[in-house]
Amino acid sequence: QVQLVESGGGLVQPGGSLRLSCAASGTIFRINAMYWYRQAPGKQRELVAHITSDGSTNYANSVKGRFTIARDNTKNTVYLQMNSLKPEDTAVYHCNADINARDYWGQGTQVTVST
Repeated sequence: QVQLVESGGGLVQPGGSLRLSCAASGTIFRINAMYWYRQAPGKQRELVAHITSDGSTNYANSVKGRFTIARDNTKNTVYLQMNSLKPEDTAVYHCNADINARDYWGQGTQVTVST
């Protein structure tokens, strides 16, 4: 059974940085695209960034220039480096991945940006 487990969330002051990780485990033959989404209270889920199997990336306009998505295929892990964090980045961040041609979600990790 395939699982995605996120880590790295927490409380940070505005202007600070965090790095989220999402590790896939289980019987894995192939991981295609990997995604980071976020959902703030009372708001719709938002696609933050995604990375293809060959490393091509795309970002939401709200995070361009501040967030970087990367993956380590040897570890079946995707990362989200978040810099210059703003209060409006506060949300639960979820990773999502196409693994073995199926869609999997992690449980989410809370990111809170506040003084």
